[in-house]
Amino acid sequence: MWISVAIICVALVIFILKYVFTTPGPNPFDLDSREPLKKMVHDRKVKNKVLKQGFLESKVPQNLDAVIIGSGIGGLGLAVLLAKVGKKVLVLEQHDRAGGCCHTFTEKGFEFDVGIHYIGDLLEHKPFRCMLDQMTNGQLQWEPLENPFDQVVLGPPDNRRQYPIYSGRNRFPDELKKCFPGEEKAIDEYMKLVKKVGRGIWLLAMLKLCPAPLAKFLVYTGLAKRLSFFFKMAPRSLTEVVNELTENQDLRAVFTYIFGTYGNMPKDASFAMHSLLVTHYLNGAWYPKGGATEIAYHMIPIIEKAGGAVLVRAPVNRILFNDAKEAYGVSVMKGQEEIHIRAPMVISNAGIFNTYEKLLPKELQAMPAIQNQLGMMKNGEGGLSIFLGLDGTKEDLGLKADNYWIFTENNFDELVVKYLNGNPEESAKSVPLLFVASPSAKDPTWEERSPGKSTLSLVSFANYKWFEEWKDGKVTNRGPDYKELKQIFIDSILDVVMDVFPKITRDKIEYVDCGTPITNTHYIGAPKGEIYGADHGVARFSPELNATVRPQTPLKNLYLTGQDVFVCGFAGALAGALTCGSVILKRNLHLDAIALAKKMKFINNKLKGE
Repeated sequence: MWISVAIICVALVIFILKYVFTTPGPNPFDLDSREPLKKMVHDRKVKNKVLKQGFLESKVPQNLDAVIIGSGIGGLGLAVLLAKVGKKVLVLEQHDRAGGCCHTFTEKGFEFDVGIHYIGDLLEHKPFRCMLDQMTNGQLQWEPLENPFDQVVLGPPDNRRQYPIYSGRNRFPDELKKCFPGEEKAIDEYMKLVKKVGRGIWLLAMLKLCPAPLAKFLVYTGLAKRLSFFFKMAPRSLTEVVNELTENQDLRAVFTYIFGTYGNMPKDASFAMHSLLVTHYLNGAWYPKGGATEIAYHMIPIIEKAGGAVLVRAPVNRILFNDAKEAYGVSVMKGQEEIHIRAPMVISNAGIFNTYEKLLPKELQAMPAIQNQLGMMKNGEGGLSIFLGLDGTKEDLGLKADNYWIFTENNFDELVVKYLNGNPEESAKSVPLLFVASPSAKDPTWEERSPGKSTLSLVSFANYKWFEEWKDGKVTNRGPDYKELKQIFIDSILDVVMDVFPKITRDKIEYVDCGTPITNTHYIGAPKGEIYGADHGVARFSPELNATVRPQTPLKNLYLTGQDVFVCGFAGALAGALTCGSVILKRNLHLDAIALAKKMKFINNKLKGE
């Protein structure tokens, strides 16, 4: 029996390797497209000519190869990959500027970043960095954060503990051991687990790339869990794993603090997802020099060079299908007029819920295959953001290029459950989790652009239902009750910030506003105000779900890209684009990115004479 199983496994491995390494389609990373670094553009009007190109029917390119719905990094990134192999792509964005969560907005002279706070895994000659260099023609620059890059703050003012989180595969655990003497074994085991899980992510990509029958075979035979430690650990919650490692409550909190980057409290979070985030930052953290708009600003010209376009104020109200249930284009609302745009391929970066529940005809929504995918997913938690414009430099205000994760105590699960299930007014007075970052302190060009000023981004979570009654109101004036609830959040959160950052006082605040889950619905199209797409709980990482929710939808010529295809965040959404591009171009772009990194490293070493 075991000989038969071994023979089947060997045959399977050979089949997978043949599939993975067979790459018949064009390679977007075939040529080194990096150009000499150009002078950075700070003039907002010049940038807006690229980022704010309004939709007109006359601007739609002829003979399109694809239409992409949504200009977040999952959409823009895919458009760049396709453009690099000569595809003419139209990206349509409902907001008034391109970029999705990579966009910025300006109020009272302060520029605010809405979604990019820090990105990991950007060491030179690593696949992720090399890929981004190629996708921006070498023009996107990255500034490293401080080390420690995160500060974990636990407890009330009279019993506050602060733990620095350092990057570095050795320094990260070494510094933790200094903070927690006697816990060396727990820390070593934690590091061993997260690294081993991180190395198993390859099979998640494979389940989405390989032929569906093979993916199902891997799932239903249980081989997926045997082949990948990622899937073996995916059903286990973060709380369960960490509690087995140590009895120290503060160390448990430090092991789990970064759950806010994917939106599930530890008891609901998959240890596999958490491990991806920990390993993502092991080699450091970076911020885009010049701010988040630099990302879209340097991607759009590549799309345009291939004959495509990125047009904003272009709300897609439905995807067009023929009688054979094949997508052949989209409909865009221009005022009261419906404009039809034809393309042989439609790709949605609008998220699985918007795509299936809002953009499909009712009869196609009802298809069992569509309903099966929707039944596997649920909406993520709503996001709450507060934007502060401050008078003073980073030195004046005691700000650095790092992040603070501030918690009212170390019992995260109990705190978050009580908060999200509480009365909105009472919950607003005691927000248990707060992420604090200063985009202005991270960006070395800020002082040149806005001398003597600083910004803070404050992020937490909020129950969508708390704000749902105002969702249909005018975005700039939803009424006094809505404004009052926002003010309760603002006041309580500011009290925490001013306590942790004593140099920030109310007289330094020149601008403050709060974005709620319904703000996210309006500006980034998030159905329930979520900032990380579909929920990233334990169920999201089952082999069955990942073999089912793939770039190809059950409808011919319709594809999904972005974070709902892979995982959340900038890197996760870009991985979704890479996965979707792999399917469309019929080659494994993940492997191409790895090969690119090896090539770039070889060239660099040769130039250095090594």
